[in-house]
Amino acid sequence: MWEYTEKTKDHFLNPRNVGEIKDPDGIGEVGSLACGDALKLTFKLDENRSRIADAKFQTFGCASAIASSSALTEMLKGITLEEAEKITNEDIADYLGGLPKEKMHCSVMGRDALEKAITYYRGESEKKIEGEIVCECFGVTDLEIKRAVTENGLKTVEEVTDYVKAGGGCGKCHENIQAIIDQQIGGIQILPRMKKKELTNIQKIKLIEETLTREIQPALAKDGGDIELIDVDGDKVTVKLRGTCATCSKSQITLKNYVETKLRELVSDSLEVQEVN
Repeated sequence: MWEYTEKTKDHFLNPRNVGEIKDPDGIGEVGSLACGDALKLTFKLDENRSRIADAKFQTFGCASAIASSSALTEMLKGITLEEAEKITNEDIADYLGGLPKEKMHCSVMGRDALEKAITYYRGESEKKIEGEIVCECFGVTDLEIKRAVTENGLKTVEEVTDYVKAGGGCGKCHENIQAIIDQQIGGIQILPRMKKKELTNIQKIKLIEETLTREIQPALAKDGGDIELIDVDGDKVTVKLRGTCATCSKSQITLKNYVETKLRELVSDSLEVQEVN
């Protein structure tokens, strides 16, 4: 399990500023349920339009995502937009006393939402997705990877995955990610992703059940879908999609790009999810 600071735990268990501001000056939405994390940030300026008077968030995600969002809203209160623009993902993590490296992408999500919220307030057109998609599982472009490498001094594929999730799915993009790293900071040897601690079969089944109940089922339920665990045989997880998921034309994408990816992230890297016939 990851080690969290007491401040991170506090912001997760007692999140500040949860909700959505009515008639906000700034709105920023990032992420998606398909990749497991989503954040909506809203803020309101004071009467003089000089400082941020209030900020709220709505987050679907893990403990780090909720804590990072809560921390960001606290950091925003009372500062100017110019000061807000200078907040980096490292600042968010530092505010919490640090985050596990595997969860740094949560602070990046906060930074991205803030940028979009400020862009919204200024009436500027939202930046179009630029660059070429490198990681198809999570829709991450080469420019996003370059930015993460440059801003955070990343040196391995594993670190890139921790910050922007690229490479955390099927793994087919690892060579391309490494090429980007080489281009940005010079030839550095790729390091394999660390595998989670070996689990007993009972531990594995329990974690799978908990992940389905806590993370996956609530996300699917938002669109009228559901999922049922049928069997666990070694690393093969058999499930049954129900509700709208059972008849959805993109059910296999949901199964692989969301369900399997989420189970690999939270339970074991070697799990394979298949639907019962």
